[in-house]
Amino acid sequence: MPADPDAFRTAVRAWLEENCPPGARGLAQTPANSVWGGRNPTFPSEDQRIWMERMAERGWTVPEWPTEYGGGGLNKRQAAILAQEMQRIKAHSPLASLGIWMLGPALLEFGTEQQKKKYLPDIARGKIRWAQGYSEPGAGSDLASVQTRGELKDGQWVVNGQKIWTTNGDKCDMIFALVRTEPEAPKHLGISLLLIDMDQPGVTTRPIELLNGDAHFTATFFDDATSDADNIVGERGQGWSVAKFLLGHERAMIGSSSAGGLNESLPDAVRRTLGVEALREDPALRHEIAKNLIGSWVLDIAMERLGDQARARAMNPHTPSVLKLIGTELNYRRSELMTALNGIERMTLGDSDTRHWLAAPANCIAGGSNEIQLNILAKRALELPEQK
Repeated sequence: MPADPDAFRTAVRAWLEENCPPGARGLAQTPANSVWGGRNPTFPSEDQRIWMERMAERGWTVPEWPTEYGGGGLNKRQAAILAQEMQRIKAHSPLASLGIWMLGPALLEFGTEQQKKKYLPDIARGKIRWAQGYSEPGAGSDLASVQTRGELKDGQWVVNGQKIWTTNGDKCDMIFALVRTEPEAPKHLGISLLLIDMDQPGVTTRPIELLNGDAHFTATFFDDATSDADNIVGERGQGWSVAKFLLGHERAMIGSSSAGGLNESLPDAVRRTLGVEALREDPALRHEIAKNLIGSWVLDIAMERLGDQARARAMNPHTPSVLKLIGTELNYRRSELMTALNGIERMTLGDSDTRHWLAAPANCIAGGSNEIQLNILAKRALELPEQK
């Protein structure tokens, strides 16, 4: 690919037109029509399988990762051009992955060279589907209270405990989990981030059915599960630093993903349900739609800026909390408005917009509830005094 930005854009545009199949374009991307990879992958369509494989071959599932780890080796400007050209043709993201969004950045920052070479290329190619093992029944908002234990025996970690709200835990191959490896240390200091294979007798999952009919969360149980001694990311007992870094990426991802998910835009929904005249005659409705559209635009700009700051290692540590808070609240208000426009006759579990409305409050909880984000910002960013 040429180095000149304009020539690079021309080359990218030509490549995408030739290589992005029709079935990997168009419709709003949702978890159900995304490619998640794994040891036994499933694909919503043959076109999406082809799309994922072609993008992975170029390293463009993770365009800014180094080429030696399966990435595309693109610089910031080139990656932005690729994203713009994909958006122009409404191309789907080729691979949805907690490995890409969360674990990969943590490995690049804290992992050993051995870990990077072992795991990052498989993440980039969608060979392993990763789960996140953070929350426990007694450690949700107070995440540092995790009690899942890891004991080092004969060169392996032996893990016992339980995780809760494991997204797609029954479909994942491996899990990055917070494990208490130093039980006598203060609670923030005795935790390690451990990589554990879920395909072993010591790991079981139990689906949790939600209000909207989904069961994409599981409870995950470790009963003498094992992992190699060198599968700790970062220093032993210093997993809280890795966890906070990883949470920053999770919160930014949640805030960003909250911008989509509906089948049509709010203006299109008004035209379909109420007619064009409703926008002219109802200033309150017009104001609410405009506020939501402007909010989405501002969030997109903020997410792009966050990416620039992260690449320059100049990210404010509180920014992900702000974006998570804004993105999820924006999503919640948008889903409420869309549901009101659609009317009660369309409120069935078979309707994707209804399911989106039912799931919207969960986004305000995942990754640390919005109330927790407000506490974090008040105490650490604004340095406000605690109430007694």
